[in-house]
Amino acid sequence: MASATIAVPIPELCAAAKRAARQLATVQTAVKDGALIAIADALVERTPEILAANELDMRVGREARIGDALLDRLALDPGRIAAIAAGVRQIAVLPDPVGEVIEGRRLPNGLDVRKVRVPLGVVAVVYEARPNVTIDAAALCLKAGNATVLRGSSTAAHSNAVLAAIAAEAALRAGLPAGCVSLVAGGGREELAELATQSDTIDLIVPRGGEGLKAALSQVATVPVIYAASGNCHVYVDASADLDRARRIVLNAKVQRPGVCNAAETLLVHEAVAAELLPSLATELGVAGVRLRADARSLDLIESATGVSPDGEPCAREASPGAAASANGASSGSRLDGGRSTLAIEPATEEDWATEYLALTLAVAVVGSIEEAIEHIGRYGSGHSEAIVTRDTAAARAFQLGVDAACVYVNASTRFTDGGELGMGAEIGNSTQKLHARGPIGLRELCTFKYLLEGDGHVRA
Repeated sequence: MASATIAVPIPELCAAAKRAARQLATVQTAVKDGALIAIADALVERTPEILAANELDMRVGREARIGDALLDRLALDPGRIAAIAAGVRQIAVLPDPVGEVIEGRRLPNGLDVRKVRVPLGVVAVVYEARPNVTIDAAALCLKAGNATVLRGSSTAAHSNAVLAAIAAEAALRAGLPAGCVSLVAGGGREELAELATQSDTIDLIVPRGGEGLKAALSQVATVPVIYAASGNCHVYVDASADLDRARRIVLNAKVQRPGVCNAAETLLVHEAVAAELLPSLATELGVAGVRLRADARSLDLIESATGVSPDGEPCAREASPGAAASANGASSGSRLDGGRSTLAIEPATEEDWATEYLALTLAVAVVGSIEEAIEHIGRYGSGHSEAIVTRDTAAARAFQLGVDAACVYVNASTRFTDGGELGMGAEIGNSTQKLHARGPIGLRELCTFKYLLEGDGHVRA
């Protein structure tokens, strides 16, 4: 187990990964797939060990008051471990991208040219309080023929150490080279800077975390970086929207798992349907525990219909027993006429529109047109995931063309921006950049390409 967790100097660790990468580039698909199955089996077999390590991290996190969202990201249980193992098995059965012919042609002079997919080499993944990323990253990198250097946060130190060790040991037993999976242990920002400057051995860094991590890397990195960045995601309800559908989508996008990057952070509603939709939807969001940060028009509509005072003080409302279920995607058209819940609302500030809450807080605004919605998203969005609810084909098309984001949805929740949900297997993160990879970073995004040219004694005139 020490092979993955010992505090080896970073240059030495990265050099070992580079040696492993050269061998991995030529490993047959069956061997890589066998290694992934071995990793999945080992995760299930060693679940008690993983849970014991995770409980140490959870205890430290609770004592440090890291917050519910981070604790949710950090927590493992038998179900989550089984899901991680299942994700590894899904990657094993995906087509191997290495060697895939992207295009090919014969030039007029008879020279044959093929553009084929090849591994990147060594991929370093830097991430925060999500121990599942340890396995997701390792599995994806190995399937794509890459060695990986993992650097998690101190918040998940015990969990990451066990998970990385399990992956490294299983891969080695299955015939993959030593050094194909390694974990940087200990250290702080100085260590991050050292890792980000290993340009002789690391081919790519993928940071998966908040804006602080992104800023820290951008200041020092000499290695190419794909930022799996934050998600300030929006749902826009258009004038022609089916309002029952809109309620379901908004509740799912905000409440189903609020501490993740594809959860909605802002709701925009066209003024033509705002009076009909917002009061009941606001109360349903309150049932689910969501606090609203609303603009002046939203406040007026909600206050006039519900009696809620926009002073930040909670107001008791009547709620149907079925309303809470709507937060998980169930029907949300029930009248609010039973049970008790709390609706909390306060005026939005300029800062709210640009905030990724990662919590049960939602900014709300009324807009006068789809153009105004697109402009708002362009100004405040992070380029992650944006959704429109509409029955107007022209409006849907305008939104798709006008919104600049990695994933743009029509009549669907933003929560589908995920490699597994999109059929890519697990993912390392979601790129909001435009070069090389955009959206979920899966197998093909962990490859580059080369041109293979074959001639018959060709020389250039």
